[in-house]
Amino acid sequence: MTDTAHNGTPKEAEKERPLSAAHVIRAATDQLSELLRLPIESVSSCRRAEDGAWQLSVEVLELSRIPDTTSLLASYDVELDAEGALLGYRRTRRYERGRADRR
Repeated sequence: MTDTAHNGTPKEAEKERPLSAAHVIRAATDQLSELLRLPIESVSSCRRAEDGAWQLSVEVLELSRIPDTTSLLASYDVELDAEGALLGYRRTRRYERGRADRR
């Protein structure tokens, strides 16, 4: 049984627990997809900064083509605050799905 305050809500200590990476990824992809009106393909990186903010790299389908290997994707750097609210984003790269980096 969860220890709750008199009004039935979790204790303050539980409320202050940092968000999980899974929760932040869902929040980031939902918010970015809504703003761009484009489907999210994947999240290629996610890390929490010392101040509690989150930084992610998100892959977005910008233009669907046939065959699918020629579809145009883009990488976005996304920043969320410690509560999972989107602070900003910027596109860093555009590429065809079938082309690998030369690194």
